[in-house]
Amino acid sequence: MSGRIADREEVRAHYAAQAQSVSDGCCGEPTIDEEGFGARLYSGEELAGLPQAAGAASLGCGNPTAVADLSEGDVVLDLGSGAGIDVLLSARRVGTTGKAYGLDMTDEMLDLARRNATEAGVENVEFLKGYIEDIPLPAGSVDVVISNCVINLSADKHRVFSEMHRVLRHGGRLGISDVVTDDTLTDEEIIERGSYVGCVAGALRITEYREGLETAGFTQVEVSPTHSVGDGVHAAIIRASKP
Repeated sequence: MSGRIADREEVRAHYAAQAQSVSDGCCGEPTIDEEGFGARLYSGEELAGLPQAAGAASLGCGNPTAVADLSEGDVVLDLGSGAGIDVLLSARRVGTTGKAYGLDMTDEMLDLARRNATEAGVENVEFLKGYIEDIPLPAGSVDVVISNCVINLSADKHRVFSEMHRVLRHGGRLGISDVVTDDTLTDEEIIERGSYVGCVAGALRITEYREGLETAGFTQVEVSPTHSVGDGVHAAIIRASKP
């Protein structure tokens, strides 16, 4: 995989500021093509009944809950859960017999997400503090892993892929939205197209993403670009299964 390195503290500080901005009543905006990011990627029906802050703080590049094939009773884990929009939507779909976990490293986002869950009256959720490279859940404890424009921010994507594989049960699956680049872009060209907190400079090439998941043990890997967020840079849906 690429040697491009993200600064974790820079990422944490950026998203802490976004959470604080929303909490203060001023909604922060994504730094890239605003048509391809944020709450506008969710339908009005999905947003109905959710706290406004959950949508206002959404900085994702897709809607992973729309492609994650969630079922009643599933246990779902959202990596980099932010203000909790995907956790709350997942909790609706898995029902009272299921559960949705959100994992985030930012205290301000975790506080906002917990307030959003309380305001929405959703009880089958739990927000955990930690890093996506070291998921604080036991092996084989999750049916579905989702994530929304977060894995590209990690400096150790091999570790993230390995951790997702570890926590999934056999037969478990991924439904991820993320940013990827064309295989033809060089490291320098990728870095030119954006900062880490803007979700571009840390992005993997399409083939890198597919091969990384396969190396971690996933099968039926699909990396499907959905819309452009820059020259040679795309939002994508990533699906895969654990045998």
